[in-house]
Amino acid sequence: MKIGILSYFFPPEPAFIPGSLAEELVARGHEVRVLTGFPDYPGGQLYPGWRQRWKHQTSSERLTVRRVPRYPGHDASATRMMASYLSFAGSVALVAPRYLAGVDVLYVYQPPATTFAAAGLLRLLRQIPTVLHVQELWPETASRSTVAGAGTADRLLHGGLASTVRRIYQAASGIAVIAPSMRELVVSRGADEAKVRVILNWTDERVFRPTTASAAARQAIGHRGRCTVMHAGDMGPFQRVETAVRAAAQVNGQLDLVLVGSGSEEQQARRLAAELGAGNVRFVGPRPPEQMAELYNAAEYQLVLLRDLPTLRGTVPAKLQAALSCGSPVVVSAGGDTADLVERTRVGLSCPPEDWQALADRFALAAVIPAEARAEMSHRARESYLQRMSMRAGVDEVEQMLGEAVARRRGWKPAR
Repeated sequence: MKIGILSYFFPPEPAFIPGSLAEELVARGHEVRVLTGFPDYPGGQLYPGWRQRWKHQTSSERLTVRRVPRYPGHDASATRMMASYLSFAGSVALVAPRYLAGVDVLYVYQPPATTFAAAGLLRLLRQIPTVLHVQELWPETASRSTVAGAGTADRLLHGGLASTVRRIYQAASGIAVIAPSMRELVVSRGADEAKVRVILNWTDERVFRPTTASAAARQAIGHRGRCTVMHAGDMGPFQRVETAVRAAAQVNGQLDLVLVGSGSEEQQARRLAAELGAGNVRFVGPRPPEQMAELYNAAEYQLVLLRDLPTLRGTVPAKLQAALSCGSPVVVSAGGDTADLVERTRVGLSCPPEDWQALADRFALAAVIPAEARAEMSHRARESYLQRMSMRAGVDEVEQMLGEAVARRRGWKPAR
């Protein structure tokens, strides 16, 4: 097939799903054309060595990547973020009709900007069978990220986005969602139930893999020879790491909590740990990707935190896939699909979100689980990832959806 990919994010940005999908589809013999922007995420500044221009196109084998200008503003400023989304939408509307002409099917990686490209995207949908890959729910995400607030104008924006999303869902040939509860919500917003499929995200398997923890990795996380739980990644408003700090302080003599990474709530968490006298809580700071697999395997458990928000109940955070790919047992403080997955596959322990006392109980239990039982959890974690969340499994399903979209539109089955 000739496949178009439309994505606001794309490597070298941390956008593993669209990037790895493009590479894997090419490896399977398809011709792929990507339409994206110039890299500025997550800092909101154009990457060093890049210059925005209209005619920027790279090709290798059967993969072509066309980048279009956008306002570099994906940072904490809601105004700059909106400007970035709208400018990308305008650039897509100008370039897509010609650049994507002749593709058999279009894959849209559907975080925000493509939502704002409503008119142009709907025109494309009428011409090209399209599969949306929904990673987050709009307009709720706009509200969470302060793009939309509580005033009259903001309510109108929220309503306009909701109407746009509904039209896009109805026009799509197929919709992939990342969790079962998200499927229910997408269907409730006008999508044809028969066209919506759950495809769990995969992780970067070149980075997150089973390995033996070296002495250097154990030293890096300050392992003291007792049960250690590690939280890796963002310490932001959707994680609320203070829940974990309070829980760890409650079991100070039994378990260590290591926080690898940074984020907007890091300093608040550091202050809380000091106030509570939690000497078993350590902040390690960000580490390069190539070190992460060893760090994951140096700890006994990985911690997954999600706040108690309705829209977060219908998502599975990328950290869970990374942990399971490494064969790491998990402790999960979350609700909805994340907790259901952990309980169903028996890959760790779970408790309700934002309940530090319940999490402290889980920490205490984790500390006394025998090594043999942890090894069984580790085995189940890796097997669960390979069976349902691996890149091969995910791309198989996306490829099938793309082929089905072409077949429905044209009445023929493309060669596999």
